[in-house]
Amino acid sequence: MSRHTAAIVGSSGYTGGELLRLLLSHSGIDVVAVTSRKRAKRPVARIHPNLRDITRLKFIDPVDLPEVDVLFLALPHGAAMENIHEYMSRSKLVIDLSSDFRLNDSSSYVTYYGQKHPDPDLLEQFVYGLPELHRETIREARLIAIPGCTATGAILPIKPIVEALRVNLIVVDAKVGSSAAGAGVNMSTHHPERSGVVRSYKPSGHRHLAEMQQELNSNGSISFNFSPHAVEMVRGIQSTIHIFLEDDYEEKEIWQIYLQAYREEPFVRLVKERGGIYRFPEPKMVMGTNLCEIGFEKDEKTGRLVIMSAIDNLMKGAAGQAVQCMNLALGFEETEGLNVVGYHPV
Repeated sequence: MSRHTAAIVGSSGYTGGELLRLLLSHSGIDVVAVTSRKRAKRPVARIHPNLRDITRLKFIDPVDLPEVDVLFLALPHGAAMENIHEYMSRSKLVIDLSSDFRLNDSSSYVTYYGQKHPDPDLLEQFVYGLPELHRETIREARLIAIPGCTATGAILPIKPIVEALRVNLIVVDAKVGSSAAGAGVNMSTHHPERSGVVRSYKPSGHRHLAEMQQELNSNGSISFNFSPHAVEMVRGIQSTIHIFLEDDYEEKEIWQIYLQAYREEPFVRLVKERGGIYRFPEPKMVMGTNLCEIGFEKDEKTGRLVIMSAIDNLMKGAAGQAVQCMNLALGFEETEGLNVVGYHPV
């Protein structure tokens, strides 16, 4: 298969750096440009030191962006939508990692982001980039919106359950590593303020809840709740999900539901061990990988189904998922550039 050119807009952040790391080792991709207004002309390795001696690329100003086969947008919220038509003129495949085009209902942007979307007609052209749900649509897509990290960590474990069983109530409690806040500096990410905390930072109305509602609860029949917490780890999201069902069930039914949904999925790993300290999903075990681990347990006293999931927020929650979508859209093997085995210990 012929090689393709790629560029990353906004490549000085953590997500942009992770994308670059993955693309530089991809067998079918040549990265020809990475942009940063503030750091134009500076070597990439000055900002991403893990890429020392790996690349001689330098940041360029976005105005000098060339035409490429695939263009990744790793920009803050609101930045991609401002210049989306310019970006679309530079590539036939645009993959946006921000929240600007994830929602197909423009009114949701007012509800969850407090602003009107400037280009609502474009929303329906973007495909929600979660391959386990929308693989065939992604293959044909030319505009792809990568899901939010906490949304990914919730949607993947919940989707098979809401499709197979009658659900009354869902509560998602997510513990999130500091890299999910991005490379920008503020008081909440300042080390003396972040270290040692388990901080609830948006207990209700979090923006990623809009994606969960869109993908899991479009008819509004389920009471859906989400609360994230900042914890002291750099990478990773662990979600503990409490699901209350209308009917009784056996654990073996849940196991079969997950096997049927994800048995063939390359980046979903079902975890349910009888003993040991890693009996359930653990962010440390998926660090640096594109995996989503899923495990569960039934509360025999109340009937509550407790589901746990773990992802690396910079991989399956961002850059890894973007590369997975690119592979589908360009006809590569879906796992190309993503066959990373996790580390232990870390």
